[in-house]
Amino acid sequence: MRENEMLPVQLKMRGNMRTAIITDTNSGITVEEGRELGIHVMQMPVIINGEIYYEGVNLTQEDFYRRLEGGDDVSTSQPSPGDVMGLWDEVLAEGYDGIVYIPMSSGLSNSCHSAIGLAEEYGGRVQVADNHRISVTLRQAVLDANYLASQGLSAAEVREQLEKDGLDASIYIAVNTLEFLKKGGRVTPAGAAIGSILNIKPILTIQGEKLDAFAKVRGMKKCWERILQAVKTDREERFGAVPDEELRIGATGTFRQKEDADRWYELVKENFPSIEIFYDPLSFSIGCHVGPDATGIGICPKHRA
Repeated sequence: MRENEMLPVQLKMRGNMRTAIITDTNSGITVEEGRELGIHVMQMPVIINGEIYYEGVNLTQEDFYRRLEGGDDVSTSQPSPGDVMGLWDEVLAEGYDGIVYIPMSSGLSNSCHSAIGLAEEYGGRVQVADNHRISVTLRQAVLDANYLASQGLSAAEVREQLEKDGLDASIYIAVNTLEFLKKGGRVTPAGAAIGSILNIKPILTIQGEKLDAFAKVRGMKKCWERILQAVKTDREERFGAVPDEELRIGATGTFRQKEDADRWYELVKENFPSIEIFYDPLSFSIGCHVGPDATGIGICPKHRA
C-alpha cells in the first residue's frame, strides 16, 4: 500500500552522501525499509508488565493490541541514552561528516529534548531536528531529509530546513474506544461511560505540537467522513498554493483486521485521486493512547526545492 517513489534516487546517490539520516520507528519506517532507503532506524521500546519489547522487532501490531486490550500494563518509553549514542557512534564510524537525528515531536515525548542534550557531546556533528511530527507526517520529513542529504546539504542545513517546514502538517485520529484515553487521564471515567453509551467517538488532532481534541462524533462512519472533510479543508485553506503533486497524504490507523485498513486506504484514495497516498500503521507511541481500531489520516507537502 506504500509507494516509495524516491527510492531509486536515494539508492543511486547514497554513496555520495556526507550526512546520515537517523529516525525512530515512530516514523513508520521499519529497520528493514530503512536499510533499503539508506536511513538508520532506532527501534522504540515498549514496556509490558515490566518487560521491554521493541516495536517491529519482537512485538507485532497484533500482539501489541491484544495485550493492550487484555489488560496488561503497557506503556511506551524513550530509548536509553546508551542505545541512542551507540547508534550515533556506529553511524559516524561509517565515515559520514554528520548526522541528522529525527525523533518524534518534542510536544509528544521527552525523547527529543533528551537527544538534544546528548548531541552536545558531539561538537555539532549530530544535529537533532525537532520538526514537531510523528507517524505519517514524520515519515515524509525523514524522506525529505534523506533527499536533501543526497543533494549534498550538511547536517545543520538539513535540520534547519526540517524545522522550518515542520509545522506544515496535519494529522487527525478518530478513536473507536474511550477506554485508553480514560486510562491516560484524557477522559474522565464518567465521560468515558457516557460516551460509550451514546456511541460518541472523539477525534483528535496533531497540528505540530501535541495531541489535542478536535471534534466529537457519533459513530465511526461519521468519524471517517469528518476527518476526510478536515483534510479537504486543510488542502484548500492551509495548502491551497501547493500543487497536488507536491502533497502527500498518509492513511493510518490501529486496525486489527487488514480488510479494515485496506478499506480505509481505498477510501482515502477515492477522496484524493490526484494526490499520492500511502498507508502506515500508527506507531505504538500513539496506539497506546488511542487503542485498537482507531482511524487516522495526515497531510503535508513534500520538500519543495
